[in-house]
Amino acid sequence: MKKFISILVLFSIFNISLLGEEKIHKVVIQVSTDDQRTQNIALNNAVNLQKLYGLDNVIIEIVAYGPGLGILTKKSKQSSRVSSLAMNDIVFSACLNTMAKVKRKTGKLPPLTEGVVKVQAGVARIVELQEEGYAYIRP
Repeated sequence: MKKFISILVLFSIFNISLLGEEKIHKVVIQVSTDDQRTQNIALNNAVNLQKLYGLDNVIIEIVAYGPGLGILTKKSKQSSRVSSLAMNDIVFSACLNTMAKVKRKTGKLPPLTEGVVKVQAGVARIVELQEEGYAYIRP
């Protein structure tokens, strides 16, 4: 019985020490459609997560590829919002494979919004982030 009580006390102390620590949440949000409503939902999801958990308690990366790449270009209606959110610690990753396809079709690379980073393959980036423990969201 003494061992049980000792274990219970240790467990309680351990749990109390964890109460003061915030968990860091890691989230990857996929944008692979040119649907404006869906793209807006993706951005809203990111903002809502930051509001809920706090800027210091959530890491968010939005990965855009295929038709979704448009959200990360200067021509996007969301360009200023993307730039603003990038300054608020949301990472935006543009797929180089998609950009190369656009270049083959149009003769030039699409100009990206300020604050956007490039990754070789959007799908592969999502896989890598999930392997690192990121939760996956696709609005």
